[in-house]
Amino acid sequence: MANERYYLDAVLSTEDDAITIINQHKEVIFWNDAAIQTYNIKRNEIIDRQITDFFHDDDLMALNVLETKKPVQGTYHRPRRDKHVVVNASPIFTDDGELIGAISAERDITHVVKLNDSLLTTSTALNELRQKVYTTNTEENPFSRLKGNSLPLQQMIQIASKAAKTDATTLVLGESGTGKEICARAIHEASPRKNGPFIPVNCGAIPEALFESELFGYEGGAFTGAEKKGKTGKIEMANGGTLFLDEVGELPLDMQVKLLRVLQENIIYKVGSSSGKPVNVRFIAATNQNLEQQMQEKQFRSDLFYRLNVIQITMPPLRQRINDVVELAKLFLKQFAVQYEVPLPTLEQDAVEALFQHHWPGNVRELRNLIERVIILSEKSVIKKQDILAFFHNTSTPNTVQEIESNHSLVQEKEDIEKKRIEEALQQNNGNKSAAAKILGISRVTLYSKMRKYGIRD
Repeated sequence: MANERYYLDAVLSTEDDAITIINQHKEVIFWNDAAIQTYNIKRNEIIDRQITDFFHDDDLMALNVLETKKPVQGTYHRPRRDKHVVVNASPIFTDDGELIGAISAERDITHVVKLNDSLLTTSTALNELRQKVYTTNTEENPFSRLKGNSLPLQQMIQIASKAAKTDATTLVLGESGTGKEICARAIHEASPRKNGPFIPVNCGAIPEALFESELFGYEGGAFTGAEKKGKTGKIEMANGGTLFLDEVGELPLDMQVKLLRVLQENIIYKVGSSSGKPVNVRFIAATNQNLEQQMQEKQFRSDLFYRLNVIQITMPPLRQRINDVVELAKLFLKQFAVQYEVPLPTLEQDAVEALFQHHWPGNVRELRNLIERVIILSEKSVIKKQDILAFFHNTSTPNTVQEIESNHSLVQEKEDIEKKRIEEALQQNNGNKSAAAKILGISRVTLYSKMRKYGIRD
């Protein structure tokens, strides 16, 4: 038994961790070789001395254990600014439960921490470099997202690229599904405002009563139900960047006047506020409607049209760039094959010819939706003409009287259902056409057109 102390000293001295034992008076009674190397304090300098002469009360885990009487396991600790350790520490009790000291074993991980910091710094630098490479490769020309090499598309891109270098208000015209918003985003990202916000607003999706508060924002308590802190409008959100007004032909006439004022003065007036706020916003508007005809019908202000129409860009319909169809179809095939985790199918030549022969009233959006249906519903590795035709809507031409009559009855049934739905929506909203159009998922202009078609009175 007399030799147990020597055995214990040998074991603790052999340990790679820094071992410290203190008594209940905070005096050091054991300090091994690893502790000497870790803290550069010689044994004869610290033994029988108060540990607080060398460390602050909060800098040594053994002191905390001595006070709490509770052990700690695998705890990260930093006893000095230049040291990082992982600590196991325990209180020491006699058989009678008397606390007589504490022991701590501290593993020096300073080198690991510094290595990790270095790795983190390197990784951050690498990510920044990757981002620069990505930016250089993919965003040097934002118009590269408008896929196709046809002459009409390239002529459009050339005009849009020139528009991007300026702050000129731009009007993007084109049928539904031609990519007007993609073009607007590309103009923004190729402009000096690319680091500012790009805020899209679908004018056909905002109820008429909410237009002003959505575009201009409002002050707190401006009306019943208003947020106490007020609300920032879309125009202010686009400050320093670009506001994209999609379906601008849907703007109510009173809002057209207020938008014109912003374009002229670069000042917005929130609902409930009498003081204006300057804004620095570039406006891009888009529509698939004939604004000149709307001006003749007094549905669109001519002064606003000329303000918006500084630079006019017309998106070519897909039928005018039919040579781009195959490139787009193959691009969408790859995208959706990855998205839905299916093997990439190939297009047979007769399938390509079917794509060429289609009129594409829905333009690129229609093509994209068609390819998505093909990927989801077809399990074939090779897509043929009959597969393409099967996924088109209303592609077959009736050849017999029975087929013609059948198709006519289906059309009539569809129209009857559509008329009933419009009447129900109007009745539910007490004749409010904006609210009815929103429920039906169509624009107000489309609703007016269908009301005239079915003879539905205002």
